Amino acid sequence: MKYDVIILGAGPAGISASLYVKRAGFNVLVLYHGESQLEKAHKIQNFYGFADGISGKDLYETGINQAKNLGIEVLDQEVTHIELLSAGKLNEYSVKTSGGEYSASSIIICTGNKKLKPQIKGIEEFEGKGISYCAVCDGFFYRKKKVCVIGDKRYALEEALHLANMAESVTILTNGNNSDEIKALLESEKSRLEPAVYGKLKLDDRAIKEISGQEKVSSVLFSDQTSVAADGVFVALGEAGGADFAKKLGLNLSGDNILVDEKMQTNAKGIFSAGNVTGGLLQVSKAVYEGSVAGLSAVEYLRG
Repeated sequence: MKYDVIILGAGPAGISASLYVKRAGFNVLVLYHGESQLEKAHKIQNFYGFADGISGKDLYETGINQAKNLGIEVLDQEVTHIELLSAGKLNEYSVKTSGGEYSASSIIICTGNKKLKPQIKGIEEFEGKGISYCAVCDGFFYRKKKVCVIGDKRYALEEALHLANMAESVTILTNGNNSDEIKALLESEKSRLEPAVYGKLKLDDRAIKEISGQEKVSSVLFSDQTSVAADGVFVALGEAGGADFAKKLGLNLSGDNILVDEKMQTNAKGIFSAGNVTGGLLQVSKAVYEGSVAGLSAVEYLRG
């Protein structure tokens, strides 16, 4: 389905952006999934308008209900992939989720940063030397080579599927975690994949002891002292965060923070960002402000 704006994240930044876009007369979709950082806050006492404070969970749910009451579509679906479909006066972007595929002329990234790094020996040592966090960015360098993907959720599978189109083999490593979920997801993809591509995908649920190699990654060693050869290891734990999407879209980053200008515009036309993912003060007030600016800037972009 086509929207004018798709917003990733239903926290203070995402919801604030959606309100401004909707009130300007544009069709907007808000996508979110999993627990927000705001929900973990026991009590917020430094945000304007709440004399006795408010729990993060209540503030989060109130924001979502406010958007829904205005007629904004808010869906609980995990976003797994974003790409540019076509460039023009208004770009068109595709957003793939656990529930379907949507398109929009503008994207506002307000996901926060969910990037997780496994506590495995060799991960930090080999970053940039065989360890990668973005299949779209680095998959090209592993054509006809053996690679592994560490993760046990849909995000890991999406990275593995991308790599399977170019690598010799792709082994998904769940690192000792239950693999039932990703097994079911992989089976559901079988009918739409070419047999040659599907045949490259493997699952291994053994616990990882170490990523090893000399100047670059060469293998993954398991706790049972066995190993699997690997020219590259891609980390895709949990769900994709703002930095993961930024890398796929070629957005400029400072560490894991998306770089934006005073209008919350990234270096890509039609893509804006707000909230914790832009760094700086990690406060609700800052997220609300940036979300409002991003929403207004998206409206300005759509109006040409």
